[in-house]
Amino acid sequence: MSGHSSIVPPTNESHVPMMKARRDYTELDRLEAGLSRARAAIKEAKHGNQNQDPDYAPVGPMYRRANAFYRSYLEMEKQFKIFVYEEGQPPLFHNGPCKSIYSTEGYFIHGIEMNEQFRTRDPDKAHVFLLPFSVTMLVRYVYVRDSHDFSPIKQTVTDYVNLVARNYPYWNRSLASDHFMLSCHDWGPETSRSTPRLHKNSIRVLCNANTSEGFNPTKDVSFPEINLQTGSIQGFIGGPSPSRRPILAFFAGGLHGPIRPVLLEHWENKDEDIRVHRYLPKGISYYDMMRKSKYCICPSGYEVASPRVVEAIYAGCVPVLISDHYVPPFSDVLNWKSFSVEVPVKDVPNLKKILMDISPRQHIRMQRRVVQVRRHFEVHYPPRRFDVFHMILHSVWLRRLNVRVRNDA
Repeated sequence: MSGHSSIVPPTNESHVPMMKARRDYTELDRLEAGLSRARAAIKEAKHGNQNQDPDYAPVGPMYRRANAFYRSYLEMEKQFKIFVYEEGQPPLFHNGPCKSIYSTEGYFIHGIEMNEQFRTRDPDKAHVFLLPFSVTMLVRYVYVRDSHDFSPIKQTVTDYVNLVARNYPYWNRSLASDHFMLSCHDWGPETSRSTPRLHKNSIRVLCNANTSEGFNPTKDVSFPEINLQTGSIQGFIGGPSPSRRPILAFFAGGLHGPIRPVLLEHWENKDEDIRVHRYLPKGISYYDMMRKSKYCICPSGYEVASPRVVEAIYAGCVPVLISDHYVPPFSDVLNWKSFSVEVPVKDVPNLKKILMDISPRQHIRMQRRVVQVRRHFEVHYPPRRFDVFHMILHSVWLRRLNVRVRNDA
């Protein structure tokens, strides 16, 4: 597995213009002063005691630095503002799917545009700027099927970036370092290559968080892939205790990418404890199998993201992440090693031994932690504090703390 960025990443000023001396404070100066105070408060919180929160106070080994995360979250609630560019028309802009494996695109775009706490209509008061295009919708309406030609998608995004850069000063002011795009489609990274600044400088919120394809955990955000088949998580949350899960590990899925053939070769229909299927037998429920299993195997497909990770968490099943280049969501805050098992691809033949070597007591601890972190992956309408919407926001907030934007005039 690849690494993560720290709760307060090191400041990066190398690619933003320097501010010339001047007497009057600007709105940008005030924004940066507020962020500076937030950085100091978060740093100080690492050494202090945590106050009790009426909703939720993060505590436990599931968090890298629970106090720092909690203070950072409160600072975000207090001051974080997002400006959404209003140019562009649906379905390519201000829209996205809400009932598919790409649903988090539509969920977040809708959520932020309806949000009165974090959205600002005044761009001078914004810490970050959302480019509200949906890669999934671009693939659906702009891409010519089976053409393998990305140029229509890239041209659409380039035209949009040029439009906002021409009409507003903010893109050029920061060289795009305080702008963000989001995509749960596999082609999100390729779409970001439409313009150099979008790819190199902006905050890319991607389900395809693959470091081997240029995902940078310091500036980019790992976006959880959630398959909202009905647009809701109702009926998918919860499962029995570890003692009532008779199956050691479970996976069902077709050949998709280079890892699953290895998994199927070694384990398909070969062990009663490791239930690996290309196709589930008739009458067997995928979600029931997850609820009956202690561990849920989550191998990468062609791209590293998989809705199985969140599905496992919903079912209270300890995720087994099989990938060499995946940065799990919120890993700058969450300690995934405390509630999941990370298995390099080369160790797939040893999968049963790896899982059997985990003691029942340790599995119980991990399973309880899965249940505790589940709130951070839940989808709610309207969003609730500490849920997936707010955790995505917090990930963007952390990246903004990593940048100091200065006027060049």
